[in-house]
Amino acid sequence: MAKRGGFPGGMPGNMTNLMKQAQKMQKQMEETTKELETKEYTASAGGGAVAVTISGKKEIISVKLSEEVVDPGDIEMLEDLIVAATNEALRQVEEASGAAMSKLTGGLGGLGGGFPF
Repeated sequence: MAKRGGFPGGMPGNMTNLMKQAQKMQKQMEETTKELETKEYTASAGGGAVAVTISGKKEIISVKLSEEVVDPGDIEMLEDLIVAATNEALRQVEEASGAAMSKLTGGLGGLGGGFPF
């Protein structure tokens, strides 16, 4: 009766190499993630009236406000500027992270590599 699944004669040497490459890639991804987490990203809104700095861990480090943007009669505009600057800084983190991971995976389209499993 014929064997089902697997490779005739056992696991080929290429599979061992593939596993080593996967482990190496995983280690590189972990190192890259740690490196990205140490970086800071700053974005501004309202022509620089509001600046938000966040870490690579997506934690807000600081919010800077220009005096002219602090208008007690228009708190809503200030809130909108803070949200806009924060979202832009978060977008920068995502972009940097995506670029770094894409560089590691060689454009495999994520960790699955396009495989159906």
